[in-house]
Amino acid sequence: MSGLTALVGAGGRQALELLLIGGILLGIRWMGAPRTAVRGNRLSACCLAGFILLALAGEGLLVSGWAWGALALGGGLGLALGRRVRMIQMPELVALLNGLGGAASAVVAWMELAVPGAAAAAGPRAAAGLGLVIGAATLGGSLVAGAKLARWLRPTPMRLAGWPAIQGMAWLLIVAGLAGTGVLAGPRAALLAALVGVLALGTGAGTVWRVGGADMPVCISLLNALSGVAAAFAGFALGQFALVAVGGIVGASGLMLTQIMCRAMNRHLGDILAGRTTASAVSAPRSAPDAQPEREPAAVPVPLREETGGLPAAAAALRAASRIVLVPGYGMAVAQAQEAVKTLADRLEQAGKELCFAIHPVAGRMPGHMHVLLAEVQIPYEKFVEIEEANRRLPTADAVVVVGANDVINPAANTAEGTPIYGMPILDAAAAGTVIICNLNAAPGYAGVPNPLYGRAGTILLFGDARQTVSDLAAALA
Repeated sequence: MSGLTALVGAGGRQALELLLIGGILLGIRWMGAPRTAVRGNRLSACCLAGFILLALAGEGLLVSGWAWGALALGGGLGLALGRRVRMIQMPELVALLNGLGGAASAVVAWMELAVPGAAAAAGPRAAAGLGLVIGAATLGGSLVAGAKLARWLRPTPMRLAGWPAIQGMAWLLIVAGLAGTGVLAGPRAALLAALVGVLALGTGAGTVWRVGGADMPVCISLLNALSGVAAAFAGFALGQFALVAVGGIVGASGLMLTQIMCRAMNRHLGDILAGRTTASAVSAPRSAPDAQPEREPAAVPVPLREETGGLPAAAAALRAASRIVLVPGYGMAVAQAQEAVKTLADRLEQAGKELCFAIHPVAGRMPGHMHVLLAEVQIPYEKFVEIEEANRRLPTADAVVVVGANDVINPAANTAEGTPIYGMPILDAAAAGTVIICNLNAAPGYAGVPNPLYGRAGTILLFGDARQTVSDLAAALA
């Protein structure tokens, strides 16, 4: 019996765990509102720290120097990453953290499978095997996702002949290996489990390698869910049911978000993981991270009108408008234009304009990316509207200002059959009176479908770095 159990009893420990689980759920609920999000994040973090202390106390490690040293090392690295990483790099960091969560679960599961002596109960060993496979696959997939988001790897889908057969064979070997770990023990089980883990890691990496950059938000959400599922299985193997509960919360919320993201893109998860939803192409050079790759010749280029009116016309349109909608996209994040967008929004509100921000569910490279960037510059969360409400407001809007968005406002999603975005719900910017587009250039978005808005009467094109063009637009309204 552990020292903690002897001190407070089994019932007392369970009560503490339930209290901490309730705190995490309350923290998640608080995260749903901007005014309480910071408080919710801190509460959940404190509850997780409480779980760590309970686990250490339960194993008699509260006085262990190496345990506290490991905590200090991990906490220091996490704090350094959190302070150093820029907001534009947050998707890559989230991918890395998903991978580290999967790696931790895989290591714990491997240690349970490698214990010397007789084989443990079938249930915990089966849970450990599943935790090992899911955790290792999450690590491999997350490393590839992070590398694609950072453009260390091509963002386009990998095309490999015979991959479905290779993947099917790999999963058969993984299942056979797991069956072997169920009957072996000691060094042989440890070696076989390590081989299974390596194979799962490679399979996870190969699966995400097939996913295109446009689908990476869905992929990150799925990997987040899998890291929670792996933790839940590892917790079951350890007999730490608090870990099962927390892992289940993470897994369930991640899967729900994945489903929401797939619905928002009108895509099936199987098609995304098979790399069948993004046009095959050569990636843009690393020196131009916001440029878009060339695409399949499926869509006919949209001619631009020779006279767009430029900055004077855009400023005049905003002065004349009463209701204005701003649409941010990933290009805003790449250009770090959120400060300029805040300045523009302040100028418009000072002039008495009715203003809101329309945010598509898959704008950015991770769920909530645009919300975080805009909240970072103190834009009130109440100004953000999601796609359904935005599409009710856009037909009555006098002007729309698009900052670095393309696919999420592309009307071709309603007409261009056979293209990756066909059928995807979009923000109907074309329904507004005037559309002002502050994008880098006229290149298609990640889906590779030219945007008819660029050639539409009533559209004003302000091409160039979004931070500069939006700043110029705000200055013109002064």
